[in-house]
Amino acid sequence: PRPDRQLIGNALFEVAVIGAGYAGLSAALKLAQAGVSVCVLEAEHVGYGASGRNGGFCCLGGTKLDERRLIRRFGLEEARKFVAYQVAGVNLVAHRLDSWGGDAGRHSKGETFLAHRPKDAAALQSEGAFLREMFGIKARYLSRDDLAAEGYGGPTFHGGLQVPYGFALNPMAYVQALAEQVRKAGGKIFGKSPVTSLSRDGERWRLETGHGFVRAKKVVLAGNGYSREDVPKWLHGRTLPVMSSIQVTRPLSREELSAQGWTSDTMSADTRILLHYFRLLPDGRFLFGTRSGIFENAAALAAMRKRARTDFETMFPAWAHVDAEFSWYGHVCLARNLTPFVGEVPGMTGVYAAMGWHGSGIAMASISGEKVAGLITGKLRQQDLPAPLQRPFRKFPLPGLRRLYLQGAYWWYGVKDR
Repeated sequence: PRPDRQLIGNALFEVAVIGAGYAGLSAALKLAQAGVSVCVLEAEHVGYGASGRNGGFCCLGGTKLDERRLIRRFGLEEARKFVAYQVAGVNLVAHRLDSWGGDAGRHSKGETFLAHRPKDAAALQSEGAFLREMFGIKARYLSRDDLAAEGYGGPTFHGGLQVPYGFALNPMAYVQALAEQVRKAGGKIFGKSPVTSLSRDGERWRLETGHGFVRAKKVVLAGNGYSREDVPKWLHGRTLPVMSSIQVTRPLSREELSAQGWTSDTMSADTRILLHYFRLLPDGRFLFGTRSGIFENAAALAAMRKRARTDFETMFPAWAHVDAEFSWYGHVCLARNLTPFVGEVPGMTGVYAAMGWHGSGIAMASISGEKVAGLITGKLRQQDLPAPLQRPFRKFPLPGLRRLYLQGAYWWYGVKDR
């Protein structure tokens, strides 16, 4: 990644953004293009957080509520608006890549969900009919024979559902391209400049960093799962960072792909609550991701990688001999109400948040960053956003125990996934 200079001394901007990921950079780009003076303050470098560490799924998502629960909680009209917003996010990323003249490793079309138990195959078939009827999504059910014929080979897959939205890309290439557009538009990005406090200073907000400070009229919180919980104090106990780990194999030969029966390059995930997500990369490598880690000490990380490897060999036994050449992990940001928050922070006039993507942030964070810019410039009202995005994060009960009850939840999810 290109290093951005550190903030040293003090500076004055109309808007200061915390976090140089998809959301923060998208907000900065839209603001800079509108002639607003804007800076982005990043603790490390562009894409250091989840924006550079994910699996490259530019897809629908951003919430842990399925469409049925969205309807129950917000009503059909708002659920439809929210799904349309997700589709618009995917289209926005595609349009950006087209207009910037780069592809960021973009390939494939749509996303396929694979049933890991026979009963889940029937549920996917029902889900496909529901999505077509209620949302106009032309989802296609794949039988076990269809899976084999279309290159989704694996002994643990009993059926599938193909959703026609989304594509795969290189996430770091995309976030770096986005940062370059911010620089071209006149936005300033400061690296190695973690914000250590946020306080009111007359008519502006004051953001302290290690070697200086910024005074700004408006602030955007866009750190997602890498946010400091005390900047501002309102954030404390309102999000839950959880780990997602990824392993990537060496390039697989045609013979090895045929032996497993996996030749599709479509983004895929299974139907577990603690899901696995995977895709074949353009250079023949296979990316395999899991959700399961809680603690970040050496022993816990080694155990997480070992579990992921065991799952990989179970699901793709023909590749049990194939080593992983690369591995990494990052923080997924969960909220108690299981939906993102895009809007002004209660009780903090001029401070906005765009966070909580629940593991699907490429499209959702990109469009939500633009929407926050619209709120700041007055071109958009809070009520113009889909209702699921309007609710501020609620506090987790006993926030100091979040990781402990996540441990219990993971144990229970593991039981339900069997």
